[in-house]
Amino acid sequence: MAIISPSLLSCDFGKMSEEVERMERAGAEWMHIDVMDGHFVPNITIGVPVVASLTKSMHSVADVHLMISEPLKYVEPFAKAGTDIYDFHIESESDPAATIAAIHANGMKAGIALKPGTPAEAVFPFLSDIEMVLVMTVEPGFGGQSFMEDQLPKIRAVRAEADRRGLTELLVQVDGGINEKNAADCAAAGADCFVSGSTIFRAPDAGDMVAAIRRAADENFRKDLA
Repeated sequence: MAIISPSLLSCDFGKMSEEVERMERAGAEWMHIDVMDGHFVPNITIGVPVVASLTKSMHSVADVHLMISEPLKYVEPFAKAGTDIYDFHIESESDPAATIAAIHANGMKAGIALKPGTPAEAVFPFLSDIEMVLVMTVEPGFGGQSFMEDQLPKIRAVRAEADRRGLTELLVQVDGGINEKNAADCAAAGADCFVSGSTIFRAPDAGDMVAAIRRAADENFRKDLA
């Protein structure tokens, strides 16, 4: 079954805990938390104290996406804050192998994120050592952008390489402009975890939208790879 991870970047920041509860009631099993430093991307969001406050009452998986220049430096603080999955960018300044090792040493799962301009092959040397690949389907930094269809081949390439190596447990996550229509295309290419922000948070009924995205993904999963 597809995993739905609502992006809190689109929530009401004045009511974040309540928004998390609303998304959990809507059926989302993960919460995607974007951390931006104003350097790696041209935006600043939240940091360790806010994540720590949110995870105290969360019943969902804390899926934290680090859009920061030095993710290795913050592994331990975010682990202590309750992060379950630590997603860092391959394009960051930190050594990927060292960052993965630190993430696992601190009891978290490791994900590597790829910007739209970064080829799938950049993550291949680390596929056996991580739990998830995050394919950005917009340029990271701001919510509300349109889905980039030219990222579908990258999703397909990551999944095909994982299959070739027998990495059946590897998750392929997509993030950026995801709705029930393009979720079907991403699933067909091999994605099984879907980050969606404004589409869910602004829907008349968040539960209906979560269900619609999940249904579209489940009905089309791996169709392009058959």
